[in-house]
Amino acid sequence: MNSRPLPAKHADVFHTRRMSTPYLKEPGVVLLGVTEFDLDGVKPFLDGFDEELGYGKYLQDPPVPTPEALLKFAGQLCYMSFGPKRTWNQHTSRYFQHIKQSGHGSVLEHINLSFLFYGISRSLTHELVRHRAGMGFSQLSQRYVDGKALRFVERPEYQNDAYLHNEFEDRIDCAAGEYNSIAASLLRRQQENKPDLTAEKATDLRKKVNQAARSVLPNETEAPIVTTMNGRALRHTLEMRASEFAEVEIRKLFNRVYEVAKTAVPYLLEDYQCKSLPDGTFAVETEYRKV
Repeated sequence: MNSRPLPAKHADVFHTRRMSTPYLKEPGVVLLGVTEFDLDGVKPFLDGFDEELGYGKYLQDPPVPTPEALLKFAGQLCYMSFGPKRTWNQHTSRYFQHIKQSGHGSVLEHINLSFLFYGISRSLTHELVRHRAGMGFSQLSQRYVDGKALRFVERPEYQNDAYLHNEFEDRIDCAAGEYNSIAASLLRRQQENKPDLTAEKATDLRKKVNQAARSVLPNETEAPIVTTMNGRALRHTLEMRASEFAEVEIRKLFNRVYEVAKTAVPYLLEDYQCKSLPDGTFAVETEYRKV
């Protein structure tokens, strides 16, 4: 349990006018966890060097907020820069700027940020999981979760157009109804001991129903996912997915990722600037790309 609340950007849930099918219009981003750093834990290590080096006084410097204190310590370890000539914590901004200018991105890999993303479509997550280096994913399984948790996502292009919006609502009503109808038919056949639907365990029985019924679900189906990324991967993904050239749905997601993450790791993202775009989103830009 963190001693301080972590930032989040939540999204409202809406319901269709006819069947009350739930859907979302915006992505939700919740920062679930950030790497913590026990600075006091390095004291015996620093005290083990010649007193004339002054390493023991490193802990007397007013601390940098966690987790960026870990990044700074890791970078300074490379040069044993713990003595009086080190970059003091009051100059942390300058220290991180030097790392970015030098392209020493490996230092940024020592911290992880874990997010919950919801209110995003399965088409978006198909793009997201293409990012592999420094990333980890745990996504809702349509094989194990039945229609009671079924929700959908309305694309930005539909939201302010009455015709497209009504078409969207009708479409997801139809998808939810068809899913439930197929699931009910499969359950009946299961009770009749149809060979392709039988199984020894109750969970396997339900899985066989879900995995068949999900075939009718559109890419507009919500696909919540927990995503963990290290500091370097966070920067790379922001530069790719909050770019003005990124697809609008995933750009809206990473607009919110940036807003949430910059409060947790301000030095890491201090060099980024926002550029407003005609679609109401913004692009995230930096002169220190691909650190």
